[in-house]
Amino acid sequence: MSADLRIDGARLLASLEELGRHGALPGGGTNRLALSDADRAARDWTVARMRALDMAVEIDAIGNVFATHAGEEDLPPVATGSHIDTVRTGGLYDGNYGVLAGLEVVATLRAAGRRTRRPIQVAFFTNEEGARFQPDMLGSLVHVGGMPLEEALAVRAVDNGALLGEELLRIGYAGSAPVGRPCVDSFVELHIEQGPVLDREGLAIGVVEGVQGICWTELTFTGRSNHAGTTPMALRQDAGMAAARVAAFAHELSQRYGGRQLATVGALTLQPNLVNVIAQSALMTVDLRNTDGAVLQQAQAELLACARRIAAEHGVLLSHRSLADFAPVAFDAALVDSVERAAHSQGLATLRMPSGAGHDAQMFARVCPTAMVFVPSRDGLSHNVREFTAPEQLVQGANVLLQVLLERADR
Repeated sequence: MSADLRIDGARLLASLEELGRHGALPGGGTNRLALSDADRAARDWTVARMRALDMAVEIDAIGNVFATHAGEEDLPPVATGSHIDTVRTGGLYDGNYGVLAGLEVVATLRAAGRRTRRPIQVAFFTNEEGARFQPDMLGSLVHVGGMPLEEALAVRAVDNGALLGEELLRIGYAGSAPVGRPCVDSFVELHIEQGPVLDREGLAIGVVEGVQGICWTELTFTGRSNHAGTTPMALRQDAGMAAARVAAFAHELSQRYGGRQLATVGALTLQPNLVNVIAQSALMTVDLRNTDGAVLQQAQAELLACARRIAAEHGVLLSHRSLADFAPVAFDAALVDSVERAAHSQGLATLRMPSGAGHDAQMFARVCPTAMVFVPSRDGLSHNVREFTAPEQLVQGANVLLQVLLERADR
């Protein structure tokens, strides 16, 4: 490690503000869905910043962007990065922080005339959020060979039905670099926690040991619409009531399992969605998460069994499909230790913890040593325009990333 090197905090903070202008919302925050016009503008801005640092920029066939700062030797690079797409009501830091902090590391090395033995690569990945195309973390999943390119290019946007491949071409980011065969030494992702733990405990750095598993399921109940005032309860085929009972069951399941089991009904749409008409159809999503893969699969099986039983009881039809299914991931022990050492060397209090959210890093764990660094999120807010991390905490995290990358790239 090079304790004398520090990133330029003011420059990092200014870059976060600048990137946040692309897709800025009137009341604060950002709306920059993947492959939208706002995403194209943000990509162009970020790529220009990469080239201004004399980095070699490459775009792959799923639109992931990689910028490489050459090392003394032509070896597999030590990689970092995250994403720059957001949800519809996103903040300034989710994903963006990890990308711009990586570029700030390169800027710091260039200013110091410092070149590491291995190259350092900074990347941002397509559609990490999954807010417009599903599954989430799609770009990094394709990059590591976990999803066929053709399948990913054929995914349709939830907002307007556009094909992902067509949108890549439209915004000019259908690259030529191959996917599915990454050659990297390691990957370290810096990110805001997006949860309340570090903020509540007054700790500076989260040393992330892994990512919990995620199952997203879409359930569709189809019944029969009818008059709300003339149809007896026993004679109804009420899709809305079936969905409501499943939503209540998902909450009860999380309470019964306890521990790290989470359950969220994030979307529920009724048709015809009228106050005095029994719902003919109900489309809902259920998000289940757990750090224990076996328990997560058990919860998923129990949820589907419950949905089938409730559908039968209400005389409605049930169809379902998986939107995402990612097993829990454990990060590389040696790289996790490196994160902890870097934080302690700077006098920063740490906590070893899992990540509750999915991240591109969990995809890289399939192909190389991987770790993550968290900084606090005030009040645990994220995917929210009021998302906030104190400037000094953002700078502290970037300096930890700097030291971890230096140690790994110089070994």
